[in-house]
Amino acid sequence: MTSPAAPLKPFAAIVFDMDGTLLDTEAVFREIVFDVSAGLGFEMTDTVHLSMVGSSHETTNRLLVEAYGMAFPYQIFDEQCRTLMRERMSEVVPVKAGVHELLAELKARHIPTAVATSSRAPHALSHLGAAGLLSMFQAIVTRDDVVHPKPHPEPYLTATRLLGLAPQACIAVEDSHSGVRAAHAAGLQTIMVPDLVGPSEEITALCTAVMSSLHELRTAAFAA
Repeated sequence: MTSPAAPLKPFAAIVFDMDGTLLDTEAVFREIVFDVSAGLGFEMTDTVHLSMVGSSHETTNRLLVEAYGMAFPYQIFDEQCRTLMRERMSEVVPVKAGVHELLAELKARHIPTAVATSSRAPHALSHLGAAGLLSMFQAIVTRDDVVHPKPHPEPYLTATRLLGLAPQACIAVEDSHSGVRAAHAAGLQTIMVPDLVGPSEEITALCTAVMSSLHELRTAAFAA
């Protein structure tokens, strides 16, 4: 990972992606995707799986049909993945390193926060609630709240509008290429904290910084 070449620009709020950024759920979902695909008679690969990370329902459908053909039973795949994910997350939803510390710092400084996720509302709200994070955000934008999901800028534009702030006054924190493209296109100061997928040269160029953790972001954001 690389640290920012210069201090972060002043900001009035932070908008977070959810899965892989706030919640440590992507590795669990990877296991589920491989298991469900095998059960349906299709061999999932790392290449196909990584192309899905951070994607919306519609994009994932398209990627799987492109990879396996029209015979791929996406609706069954989607339902089985969601069922297994609910079961795995029914008791404890793990969070990424530094989440609690960063959110506590932001709250203490009265800096508003929001979530912009490609997940549907039931998934997002239940997982944030189970992780004990739901009350920490002033706005939550899900797939159900926008016409165009990431990599379109609408999720981030919606989040900043709900916060009552200009996009340029906000930081976006993302772990996926799709999310970085969305945040950058919306005009937010974009920080990538990679989870399963590292940045390409193109993605790095869209970011203010690529950081190793939310601990690093907290240090950079509040450096004296």
